[in-house]
Amino acid sequence: MIATAAMVAVVSSHSAKKGAQQQAAADQQAATQQQAAATQQAELAQQQAAAAAPATPDYTAELRQLAQLQQQGVITQEEFDAKKKQILGI
Repeated sequence: MIATAAMVAVVSSHSAKKGAQQQAAADQQAATQQQAAATQQAELAQQQAAAAAPATPDYTAELRQLAQLQQQGVITQEEFDAKKKQILGI
């Protein structure tokens, strides 16, 4: 009878340890999933912010074209300077 009681206690203790290990593993998995979801949310927010930000216009091509026109004598230096200030907003 004492041997049976001792055996039940050992099995019960083993089951409790196994249950605690399973719970710890489940908790760790849940934490990992939460961290992955937070990372995905942060990346999505960053992508949305980048998409919402106005694209900076590229004036270099237009300025190069104006410089060529000025060098060819089609427009004067004053006209080039005035248009350049207008394009750059200065």
